[in-house]
Amino acid sequence: MPKEKQTIPVNLGDQLELKVETLASSGDGLCHHEGYTLFVPTGLPGDVARCEIVKTTPRFGVARAVTFSEKSADRVEPSCPVFPECGGCKLQHLDYNPQMAFKVQSVKDALERIGKIDLAVPIETVPAERTLHYRNKGSFALSHKGGKPRIGFYKQGTHEVVDSATCDTLLEPINAIKEWVRGLMQQHRISIYHEKNHKGLIRALVVRHSPETEQSLLGLVTTTGEFPQKFPEQLLNRKSLIDLGIVGVVRNINNYKTNAIFGDKTETLWGQDFLTDRLGDLKFHLSLTSFFQVNPFQAVKLYDIIKEWVLQKPGPVVDAYCGNGGISLWLAKAGVGITGVDTFAASVADAKESAKRNNLPNCRFVQDTLERFLEDPESVGPVQTLIVDPPRKGCSEQVIDAIPKLNVERLIYVSCNPATLARDLARLSDYTIQAIKVIDMFPQTAHVETTVLLERK
Repeated sequence: MPKEKQTIPVNLGDQLELKVETLASSGDGLCHHEGYTLFVPTGLPGDVARCEIVKTTPRFGVARAVTFSEKSADRVEPSCPVFPECGGCKLQHLDYNPQMAFKVQSVKDALERIGKIDLAVPIETVPAERTLHYRNKGSFALSHKGGKPRIGFYKQGTHEVVDSATCDTLLEPINAIKEWVRGLMQQHRISIYHEKNHKGLIRALVVRHSPETEQSLLGLVTTTGEFPQKFPEQLLNRKSLIDLGIVGVVRNINNYKTNAIFGDKTETLWGQDFLTDRLGDLKFHLSLTSFFQVNPFQAVKLYDIIKEWVLQKPGPVVDAYCGNGGISLWLAKAGVGITGVDTFAASVADAKESAKRNNLPNCRFVQDTLERFLEDPESVGPVQTLIVDPPRKGCSEQVIDAIPKLNVERLIYVSCNPATLARDLARLSDYTIQAIKVIDMFPQTAHVETTVLLERK
């Protein structure tokens, strides 16, 4: 018998008064009207607002708050001039303590509802001391409007660039470098890539900065083509670059018809193709395209938690999805024998260089997919602790199936997505959860970083 079609009780353009009940995992306000779920961007629990229906689907709708009759006690004035138009910081209007409570609740809800996990341990929190000016990397989207370059981030759910001179989550030198490049692009009328007709030169602008060494690395992502004659002369002016703390300017070539930022080829235009960063006593060699935690202040706290857990039961460690080796090097510095595995060549090259710089022979790195690396447990050798730090999509079934075959006593799962974390923990039925910590790597945003310690039953 066919499923009865649900009647949607609202129409586009309708206005009605709604009370926001809670925050959805997206960071949007959530409420109900006649049993129908409605999301209200910028809505906070306790808000009562006159809202206009702007989208409907059979399962949910979206409403825009027009006027507020009551406002949440947790609402604060956001500092960003383009909030909420820019989709990056969805929680800038929410006081910081409730932000942390929201992130803990997001993890709890995912584990219980998606993973069907009965939590026997508390979820601990590691809040950020810096809630603004913490990001060490800016990846800027570009477009043209009125003959002028627009540089910023995409409006949520679109590829429309929200232009802004500053971003309050970035370390300030990144904003300064971006605005300097904007001025040069406007002066020399540099063409900007159009993703629909695939014409134009510059696709993206990427700036990395180290708050410890004060070095910056500037990257221009372009299609194949030549810069206007006088643009490189000013872009690569030694005095300007040194004044801005830039140690290298690189160009990444991306001719693919894709949303991916980077292409396969990177060339150095001036200086060096990396910057040196420092966390604690460790020096890190960072190229433009390799992965590194964007919040260095919280990364140290995350690494210390992992180190504490690993040293409780010392033994060989495998650091999966190791990126440029942040966790691996931190543990190797503490005397742990560790193997880092990652599929991206640039990240592994950076990790190897950093191990050499820090004189850590007990740390080796392998460029491979984790699936292939774990295919033969005997070749991997004995592993006391396995650390997995996968992308948002989580671990593949092949990886989950391989973990018990390694006879790993302890598993540390670092996650940036509560939903896939819950799914994967539910599949790891041979292990029990010993500890859960939410580390706020991304203040002002709805992104949640969690680390979980598991032990074999």
